[in-house]
Amino acid sequence: MAGAPQPVALVLVDVIRAFFDPRGEFYYPEAAETLPGLQRLLEAARHGGQLVVHAHEVHRPGLPDAEASKLPQHCLEGSLDAELVPGFEPADGEVDLRKRRYSAFFATDLALLLRERGVRRVVVAGVKTNVCIRATVQDAFAHGFEPILVHGAIGSNRPHLHDATIEDIERYLGRVVELGEGERLLLGDGGAR
Repeated sequence: MAGAPQPVALVLVDVIRAFFDPRGEFYYPEAAETLPGLQRLLEAARHGGQLVVHAHEVHRPGLPDAEASKLPQHCLEGSLDAELVPGFEPADGEVDLRKRRYSAFFATDLALLLRERGVRRVVVAGVKTNVCIRATVQDAFAHGFEPILVHGAIGSNRPHLHDATIEDIERYLGRVVELGEGERLLLGDGGAR
């Protein structure tokens, strides 16, 4: 079976109204620039039969939250902020992964799920590059997966930190590819490597 495409997972990080809706707690207008690329990756993953994981922050009201030392209470269960952006709701067979920390791997069963599916490569896209994307990529690497970040499908309201994070990820943690290569990988064409 040499040459057979290996399963790949698409992990969409925080494609939620908190960032994309003008009423959201962490809204920034530039977030909308990532939506066309995110949509292209989602369509490629679905067409290629790849695992899609919708990882998004959802915090429980009334419980202590470690993030509270750095951020105001946010993305509470049932709030507008915690809702997925319309058009990015999980389809049948896709994973709705609620996370309570920056990383999609921390205190979730994501690593186990990927291993059960034989996934080694993880395409990561969404917001914010320097916070939840970075934490997810770092944990993917620590768990032995090959994280792949896609230009044109990631963003941050802090451009200098976005750029520095991309440089760090490319150097130490994974690969950074253009949108077309990310699509090919998710379609099962293997991507360059």
